[in-house]
Amino acid sequence: MSKHLKEIERLRKIIAAFPKVTITVLGDLVADEFVYGEISRVSREAPVLILKHRERTVVPGGGANAVNNLADLGVNVLPVGAVGDDEPGRSLVKAFRHKHIPVSGVLKDKSYTTVTKTRILAGMTHNTRQQVVRVDREPDSAPSRHLTRELFLAAREYLRASDALLVSDYGYGSAGPALVNALREKGRRRSVPLILDSRYRLLEYSGATAATPNEPEVEAALGVRIGQDWDKVVDAGRRVMQRMDLQSLVITRGRDGMVAFDQKHAPVDIPIFGSDQVADVTGAGDTVIAAFSAALAAGATTEEAAQLANYAGGIVVMKRGTATASAEELLRAIGQAPPATRPH
Repeated sequence: MSKHLKEIERLRKIIAAFPKVTITVLGDLVADEFVYGEISRVSREAPVLILKHRERTVVPGGGANAVNNLADLGVNVLPVGAVGDDEPGRSLVKAFRHKHIPVSGVLKDKSYTTVTKTRILAGMTHNTRQQVVRVDREPDSAPSRHLTRELFLAAREYLRASDALLVSDYGYGSAGPALVNALREKGRRRSVPLILDSRYRLLEYSGATAATPNEPEVEAALGVRIGQDWDKVVDAGRRVMQRMDLQSLVITRGRDGMVAFDQKHAPVDIPIFGSDQVADVTGAGDTVIAAFSAALAAGATTEEAAQLANYAGGIVVMKRGTATASAEELLRAIGQAPPATRPH
């Protein structure tokens, strides 16, 4: 059997193991709202377009999108996060229930506002719609001390039945360093892999097993500029690995693919799967960490998990809006193109 065939067979076995895996997701749950309209005319009141409303959809975003992706990969997922007593929060809970995702860890708080990102998309009939503006609705403050305590208790309970913990920190307080570090401290007797995606405070977490930042997040954390320099990518990755004491690290680089770091092996440069003419990158990072976490929990190596995450990311960026990649789509992608790496 050739090397490629062995690699493909191995990836297929990992995907087949997803339904046996249980992952707790502690994250900032976001409602992604898409409002679509057709360009009608230019307003007389101001030099702006008037859109004729056509449709509106609300789908899971942020940490909720990571939950959604895990569910579509066939993983047993246990979400922990906060929503407000509002329409976007109810939409997220409804979406989870529709996919038979347990919602006892999704805590509703009347004093909290569900994070909602509204994207207005405009276009002519039968033409591609383009995003023209985004409006974010955010809570005035982080979750209260009481709500944070409830999140901690829910996550601790779920972790007893989990094979991994995925942390999705968008900076809204439901998955901050203090809460996650406390979970690790309390859970030392039964340590499970912790895979981290933190937008603004990557280096503030302790005890993480792996992380999946994008290149700008790494640059911001280290105060460096990477650009197209491979040596700078490698140096930055090794610095993050060392400072966080990680076992695995994946740095996503947009159209340049991703680089996988492992404590025991040289960095692996993985080109993107599919075309670099993407349709929409919304939520692609959530898909990457979901597939990467599922693979690690199923026994994959860092490189194998990164390859599957790369396939998943390539699949969703060819879809409009916040999207997911299914296990079936992953299997088809592997059949279309064997896993690839770039030599250095």
